[in-house]
Amino acid sequence: MKILTKIRWIASILLVFIVVLLTNLIDRENFNRLSYSVTTMYEDRIVASDVLFELSRIIQKKEIAIYTSDSLYPLEQKAKLDSQINELLNKYRQTKLTSKENFIFQQVEEELQTLQKLESKAPNTFSKETLKSIETIDHQLVELSKIQLQEGKRQVFASEKVKDSINLFTQGEIIFLVLMAILVQIIILYKPSSPKKS
Repeated sequence: MKILTKIRWIASILLVFIVVLLTNLIDRENFNRLSYSVTTMYEDRIVASDVLFELSRIIQKKEIAIYTSDSLYPLEQKAKLDSQINELLNKYRQTKLTSKENFIFQQVEEELQTLQKLESKAPNTFSKETLKSIETIDHQLVELSKIQLQEGKRQVFASEKVKDSINLFTQGEIIFLVLMAILVQIIILYKPSSPKKS
């Protein structure tokens, strides 16, 4: 094998290796972006929606106890529900919050503290202030739920955008690999004509 032929083979193999390496790195980056989008959707939106649902259920239990002037709603039950609320608030804090979401969440926390103070002042009694506090919390939880929906849509849009770029890049890769295969064949099979001696 002549030295020029060896150089052609080496150049062809290196070219193919570099192309495969570059496409692999780009594919990995796109996959990581898509994976991040799906993970964010679960951790920051679905978990948060579940927390909001559970909070809403607990607030509803408190409201029912107030409307029925439930004397069977002992302080132990109130303490248990308050403990569950605190656990859920901590879980919600763990999610990634938007600035608007953080603002409303702080309002929910403040209103929950107000509700707890009102409940301890007059347990098991019908109070307009207590009901107003519960109504405010319900409204704020609905607002937070709407934000979950908006952010979920935004994450779906982001993952669709990443998926589209992956598809576009994959098509480009296929075209590029076909062109590279043709180029490698030309490099390997090309034999320059030797100068004619006269």
